[in-house]
Amino acid sequence: MQSVFFLGNGKADGTRDMKTVLGGKGANLAEMTNLGVPVPPGLTISCACCVAYLREGRAPEGLVADVNAQLARVQEAAGRVLGDPKNPLLVSVRSGAPVSMPGMMETILNLGLNDRSVLGLAQQSGSPRFAYDSYRRFIQMYGDVVLGVPIHDFEHLLRAKRIVAGVKTDAELDEAALRNLVEEYKGIVRKATGADFPMDPHQQLWGAIEAVWKSWTLKKAVDYRRVNGISESLGT
Repeated sequence: MQSVFFLGNGKADGTRDMKTVLGGKGANLAEMTNLGVPVPPGLTISCACCVAYLREGRAPEGLVADVNAQLARVQEAAGRVLGDPKNPLLVSVRSGAPVSMPGMMETILNLGLNDRSVLGLAQQSGSPRFAYDSYRRFIQMYGDVVLGVPIHDFEHLLRAKRIVAGVKTDAELDEAALRNLVEEYKGIVRKATGADFPMDPHQQLWGAIEAVWKSWTLKKAVDYRRVNGISESLGT
């Protein structure tokens, strides 16, 4: 049974009628792709894999290879490679249950950034400031959602950086301040977890996938399903 579904180049492995398999978001993205809407390439892992992961405590056998195969198709369609220092692909890892549960589960953005790929993003965007701002946001989000680093540790450091720089908003921090913030954020992760922030984009990817699966069991998600009569067995 297929567990990873590709969408890109105007064609998707799915339809809007496959919400129980692809989740609402995945099914709708597949439908838009098949209709010719210019949706960025991507892949959807079936809801059944989430259910199996939560039951067994590990990814289903063969899933890593299936994801890698479909990720190769995403990279080809995008013309970019995850973690590439010159032409980096950045991805978002998002939840999408068969029944809409807005804001109840986790999301990771800018995944694929590391000390090398941030240089490629800076060159391609023409804005090193944008690249390092994206990087520090990724470290903060990944650190919080995946690594369990308290979000207020990052926010406290960000506030301190604004005070030292004499500015009122994050948007006013310059490239040098953001570069420094990236290193300080990595220090927060190291202190809280005893390990360096992961530089391997594939390690980042699987950390994010598992965190999104686990977010099916967050208290707010469980409460939402109970209040709205949504089955616990659907997965995301």
